[in-house]
Amino acid sequence: MSIDPRRLRFLLAVARYGGVLAAADELTVTPSAVSQQIAKLERETGHALLRRAPGGSVLTPAGLALAEAAEDVERALALARSRLEETAATVSGSVRIGGFQSFLVSVLAPALPDWRQRYPALLFETVEADEPDLMRALRAGSLDAVAVELDADESYPSPRGMTDVPLLDEPWKLVVPSGTLLSHDVVDLSRLGMPWLGLDPAAASAQAVRRVRRELGGEESTQHTFFSYQNALALVAAGQGVTLAPALAMESLPATGVDLLDIPGLGMRRVVLRHLTRSSAAAPTLAAATALIREAAAAFSYESSGM
Repeated sequence: MSIDPRRLRFLLAVARYGGVLAAADELTVTPSAVSQQIAKLERETGHALLRRAPGGSVLTPAGLALAEAAEDVERALALARSRLEETAATVSGSVRIGGFQSFLVSVLAPALPDWRQRYPALLFETVEADEPDLMRALRAGSLDAVAVELDADESYPSPRGMTDVPLLDEPWKLVVPSGTLLSHDVVDLSRLGMPWLGLDPAAASAQAVRRVRRELGGEESTQHTFFSYQNALALVAAGQGVTLAPALAMESLPATGVDLLDIPGLGMRRVVLRHLTRSSAAAPTLAAATALIREAAAAFSYESSGM
């Protein structure tokens, strides 16, 4: 027997207010909607839950038993809401989170209004900077955590004294000038005939590009290097080369003049939240912030953006 718990409130309203019509008024729905939900509950349980009487509808013994269970569910939910409100009230202070542009723009910033409502005493401060600068700030204690991007196909142990909390994985995309490839079905990366860009160690895709080039033995990089993906797209659109980019980085950038291709074998980019290991136990605010950031990353959908 599988019961949809969302239907229990309709049965409980009938039990409390004496009939379908009164329950419909209380729930601000039509009597037909109440009857439909009760009928579905009867099919799910295999029992008749209501019987008609001169004064309206009354619950059968099975209906009374299920209404009592519905009251237990209602009390449990009320207790859970109370505990959540107490938690939100006790978590206070500020948390400083560093990161790179695409993560802050596409994942963190859209979630801030909801977090402010849920945890009014918890203040988020974000800092965008180069990764080396962010890591220095983390070690110095002026940042509580930093979002870091890695090439998931390479091994990157957490730095000593630090903990990495996985947030999301996404596929690398091949970025080429528009119309370079007539067919995207089979792409021989070793025969693209164009140089690779993005070998600046500070560039987010540097590790992935080096890995792919190492496997292919392809062209050397040109004199062009990039830090921002906006510059990378401009260079590719100008026909200066090809590179790799993650879908997240493409969220807020126009892809005019380039094709973004999903090619098997390019691997994945991993985003982690890095903090000092000793900080997790010492700061409840960081634990709450980490949980919220993981929730936002899990809810992020590349499909919704059409990438």
